[in-house]
Amino acid sequence: MAAENRLAELLDVVIKEGGSDLHIFSGGSPMLRVSGTLVSLSKYPAFSEKETEEMLRSIVPQDRWESFRQNQTIDLSYAHKDDARFRVNGYRAQGTVALALRLIPRTIRTFTELNLPSILEVFTQREQGFFLVVGPVGQGKSTTLATMIDRINDSRAEHILTIEDPIEYLFAPKKSLIHQREVHIDTPDFHTALQSAFREDVDVIMVGEMRDYETISSAVTAAETGHLVLSTLHTNNAAQTIDRIIDMFPSEQQAQVRVQLAGSLIGIFSQRLIPRVSGGLVPAYELLINNNAVSTLIRDARTHEISSVIQTSSQEGMIDMDRSLAELVRRGEVTVEHAYEHAMDAKTFERYL
Repeated sequence: MAAENRLAELLDVVIKEGGSDLHIFSGGSPMLRVSGTLVSLSKYPAFSEKETEEMLRSIVPQDRWESFRQNQTIDLSYAHKDDARFRVNGYRAQGTVALALRLIPRTIRTFTELNLPSILEVFTQREQGFFLVVGPVGQGKSTTLATMIDRINDSRAEHILTIEDPIEYLFAPKKSLIHQREVHIDTPDFHTALQSAFREDVDVIMVGEMRDYETISSAVTAAETGHLVLSTLHTNNAAQTIDRIIDMFPSEQQAQVRVQLAGSLIGIFSQRLIPRVSGGLVPAYELLINNNAVSTLIRDARTHEISSVIQTSSQEGMIDMDRSLAELVRRGEVTVEHAYEHAMDAKTFERYL
């Protein structure tokens, strides 16, 4: 109970200070990430090895503790009072238990509140196709997906299935019927849940992460057979995302996958969270829309030309990352230095300034 109470106190601090992540480990004070920067909560004493293990054990269901002992890592979600939920990763480092907890707000914000482009709403109204939100870890991909799902929920009567590891945002049914399945609890893996979705009269599928070619293959098939499929990948931009998907497949299947992807992909949205001059974070982004030109490049294995298509297709709604960064600088939202750190091509970025 002491460990659980101490954890609750620290989670209150995360919420009060507007933090995004909390790190707990033995031998040092906990650390909090605020607006992208890690700060030490030095007024809290260092945890012992025993305390960190007790803290993790206090929130891991008994039937999953043995899994942690065997695999030395575990992912789960944890509800804190009525304020928020946290995505938790427990792991071992140098033989001791450590925890990384990410805040998942209770309220799902709108595109406007997140400073995201309104064109994303167009993709929520599609009946079928494959849409990906990409970027490095911690750049708001899950939040963007949650906003897209909530917009569908607001506007359409659909059967929505989410497959997550773990479940992050909780959706309350509005116009849509929503079922959320958690890997390790409701299904053994993403691939199995996707396969069963074909028999569950599902219209929209949200896959928390594309981790292997079986999952991607099932997702592409779902998009081809009348479903709207939304998911994420840890890639830097649209071109790299397509290459990563293709490379996950055995060489003898790659030509066929290119054809499938060329036909089923509807868009790729890449985002970065940049420190804002006034405090907090603001997104910069790239948007690829799959038109005839892009589809041809995918089929012909000419993905290296996709960035040029994005740069010259703003009239179709495509958004270039370097242009987005330059616009943030011109508006005084971010510094040139921070924008440079995230630029895809420094010379292109300078030309937009």
